[in-house]
Amino acid sequence: MSVIIKQTTLSEQDMIAEAERALADISRVRQGVGKVIFGQESVVERALVALLAGGHALLVGVPGLAKTKLVETLGVVLGLDARRIQFTPDLMPSDILGSEVMEQDEHGRRSFRFIPGPIFAQLLMADEINRASPRTQSALLQSMQEYHVTVAGARHD
Repeated sequence: MSVIIKQTTLSEQDMIAEAERALADISRVRQGVGKVIFGQESVVERALVALLAGGHALLVGVPGLAKTKLVETLGVVLGLDARRIQFTPDLMPSDILGSEVMEQDEHGRRSFRFIPGPIFAQLLMADEINRASPRTQSALLQSMQEYHVTVAGARHD
């Protein structure tokens, strides 16, 4: 028994057209963000590069440089679910990962239901991570690296 695999490739003209459409989309995003964030073109560009590369970005700066506003604006312009976590010394891993709660139905049966934490966002601003406990920092970093968390023995992507 033989299997024939048909390989389709984009022509050079199609690839150029796709690249030009992508550049036009990126330009529209930069313009949309530029309506809210002024004088930070380099930061906006680098944040977009991090997003497009599927990575993480570390925004460092003094208060008032619109770091949080940049993340919020990127979420709006890109149509992403954007959230923010303010890290404090009393923040627990379950506060960011989520937890299971026991529910009881109308027949008296009880079951656990997972309620996802703010880590389950497409775009997350983690503010002042250094203030959190090592366990909470570890939970955040593990989720960033592995793209999933484990709560009560169950994996949540």
